[in-house]
Amino acid sequence: MSRSRYEVDPGLRRAGRLLGRLTPSTPGGFRRQVRVMNALARRRHRPGRERSQVRGDIEVTQRWTPRRDGSPLRLLVVRPAVPRRQAPGVLWIHGGGYALGTPEQSLATARRLVTAANAVVVLPDYRLSVQAPYPAALDDCYDALLWLRDSAGDLGVADDQLVVGGESAGGGLTAAVTLVARDRGEVAVAFQVPLYPMIDDRPTASSRDNTTPVWNTTTNTAAWDLYLGDLRGGDVPASAAPARATDLAGLPPTLTFVGDIEPFHDEVVDWCRRLEAAGVPVSLEVYRGAFHGFDLVAASAPISRKARAFLVDGFRDHLARHRAPQPARR
Repeated sequence: MSRSRYEVDPGLRRAGRLLGRLTPSTPGGFRRQVRVMNALARRRHRPGRERSQVRGDIEVTQRWTPRRDGSPLRLLVVRPAVPRRQAPGVLWIHGGGYALGTPEQSLATARRLVTAANAVVVLPDYRLSVQAPYPAALDDCYDALLWLRDSAGDLGVADDQLVVGGESAGGGLTAAVTLVARDRGEVAVAFQVPLYPMIDDRPTASSRDNTTPVWNTTTNTAAWDLYLGDLRGGDVPASAAPARATDLAGLPPTLTFVGDIEPFHDEVVDWCRRLEAAGVPVSLEVYRGAFHGFDLVAASAPISRKARAFLVDGFRDHLARHRAPQPARR
């Protein structure tokens, strides 16, 4: 059904009204917003400079690792101020439609996972689609996962509990990274946490004629245009749009949630059903009246607190139940 008429959860209505006025209504408007937001959000970082800062009970360290082309990839490493050994290692990928954002926007989520499970969380500053289209972001995130695997000993991470997660486009990159990891057999992922992931470039019932706040049909179409570039409308690989994958067997257990009025509802629910049919354990919650990114933009709303509790409780539960030993190096 169309989401041009929808009922927003009462706790989200105020944020929804404000954000609805700010959402671009044309592809050109979306591209202008991309340029402005990236100019405001992205700080200039000196490549190669590593620094640490203790913020209460967590430590945030800026690290650098070479990309496969030799250029520097910036990582933020978030861990307890008093590190513990054999911690879960989490690669958490920020959202922004593949076009927006920096890893700093995920610090609150990283702190939550550190507090909940003494995790070590790595946030990659992957290339955005306005800089380079697919597969640049995927390559960066996969390389960051390999860095986490290779750095497990130095970071105090248990290498059989590597986790990949993220919101929105970060959730889409999570699904893509775990597909690539399964197919290449270089690194094992214990479970994945793709929250309301952006995984299907094709229209669905929930992404057509969608006018909900934060993310709608217009922004979704423009974002996929930017990310896919010349692939748009052609033979799009599953590693670009993971909902296109036909073989889902062997993917890691999946923890996720999505709102029922947002564009990604149908693709997420269908993908989860197909994962279950392929034998993959799935824990999915659907929140009624919730638009895209509701837990981040209306953090104090009761429904947002409920979603965060689902995430934290589910994360702990998955840590207790799932491990994945690393494959032997070739």
